[in-house]
Amino acid sequence: MEPVMSDLSPTDVLLALSNRLAETVALASQSTVAVEGRRRLTSSGFVWRPGIVVTADEALEADEDIFVVLPDGLRVAATVAGRDASTDLAVLRIAETGVPALTLHVAEEARPGHITVVVGRRGEGPIANLGVVSVAGGPWRSMRGGQLERFIRLDLRLDPRSEGGIVLNAAGQATGMAVLGPRHSVQAIPAPTIERVAEQLLARGRIARGYLGLGMQPVRIDEALARSLSLAEPRGVIVIGVDPQGPGHQSGILLGDVVTAWNGEPVRSVRDIFRRLGPDAVGKRAELALVRAGQLTSAAVTVGERPAS
Repeated sequence: MEPVMSDLSPTDVLLALSNRLAETVALASQSTVAVEGRRRLTSSGFVWRPGIVVTADEALEADEDIFVVLPDGLRVAATVAGRDASTDLAVLRIAETGVPALTLHVAEEARPGHITVVVGRRGEGPIANLGVVSVAGGPWRSMRGGQLERFIRLDLRLDPRSEGGIVLNAAGQATGMAVLGPRHSVQAIPAPTIERVAEQLLARGRIARGYLGLGMQPVRIDEALARSLSLAEPRGVIVIGVDPQGPGHQSGILLGDVVTAWNGEPVRSVRDIFRRLGPDAVGKRAELALVRAGQLTSAAVTVGERPAS
């Protein structure tokens, strides 16, 4: 008969926990790979389907000269099937090698305090990073306009080579992928986002993104002018570049125009614009409030699709 927890000494409890974590990491590492690009350090990824690897887009410096190191140490060439900077996901194709594909789980929602383990891989073997969920919230848009089903921040020290690695919950289920966020924070791209975006990348090679054809930067508006124009705030974004083939030019937007609102909602930063240019924005019309030569005007823009770079 196995001893119950109350029969175990503190040392035995810690040893049992330690062994369970090691077993969990070893199991997950069977599907993890190291991704080599032109950088000195490697990053991580995992086999999502036979011959398909998911990794962090930010960790890929270029689309060429990419290799994947498998759990048995075999180094194979990889090609980019698609990548999306807005959700920090990239999909690679490799030869089918028999490495087991990882099953992603939409488990119970992560909550602050939940134990989490990130499993990555370096050329010599697996890497484990232990921590907890520090922040968890509902759907959100990234700074680059990508739509993610959940915002999850992890409190752990991530080895840079583990970026693109698997995020495991306390049950040992793969619930996401670890990436580096702003100011060296660690975030988890949740499983539903990975499934949705990876499918589209395989099908199209890219994610459709809204496009105005405008270069912009934030600007403060003279407060007296803002009051005279009854602006909600003395802020907006000034147009510093116009693509002559873009939707903005076609709607009559000019260099020097200051965008102050989108469909009646204040625009405070360039990020406010990017957040509105997700895949669902393509083909939709938007009414932009503008300040031009000290006067209020407006432009109706039909959002286009960002050209492939």
